[in-house]
Amino acid sequence: MFDWYPWLKALHVIAVISWMAGLLYLPRLFVYHCSADPPQSAIFKVMERRLLRAIMNPAMVVVWITGPLMLYMGSLWDAPWFWAKAVLVVVLTVMHHAFGRWRKAFEEDRNTRGEKFYRIANEAPTLCMIGIVILVVVKPF
Repeated sequence: MFDWYPWLKALHVIAVISWMAGLLYLPRLFVYHCSADPPQSAIFKVMERRLLRAIMNPAMVVVWITGPLMLYMGSLWDAPWFWAKAVLVVVLTVMHHAFGRWRKAFEEDRNTRGEKFYRIANEAPTLCMIGIVILVVVKPF
C-alpha cells in the first residue's frame, strides 16, 4: 500500500511556506499603503487583494486540511510541544483574519491606523513562526 503521509507532509510544508510568505508580506504592504497617494493606493489595493485571495486564503485552507489529517494519521495527541504549536497556529489564523479586515478597510479608504501599527503587526507572524519551528524541530517538552 502506498504511504501518503510523506506526500501529505510535503503539501503541508509547501502550504505553510506560502501562507507565511503572505503573512509576512501583507502587513508590509499596509505600511507602504499608509503613505500612498491615490494612484499608488489603487495599485496597493489590487496587490493586497490578490495576495490575500490567491495565495494566503488557499494556503491557509490547505494548512488547516493537511495539519489535522497528519494529526489523525500520526500519534501526536499526547505530545505537549504539539499543543503549544497548535496554539501558535490558531494565533496565526486569527492574525490572518485581522489582516483580511484591515485589507478591507484599506480597500474602502477607511484605514485609521498608521505605519507604526503595521510595522509592529508585521513582526507578530515572525515571532509565531520562530516559536513553531523551535517546537517542531527541537520538541523542547
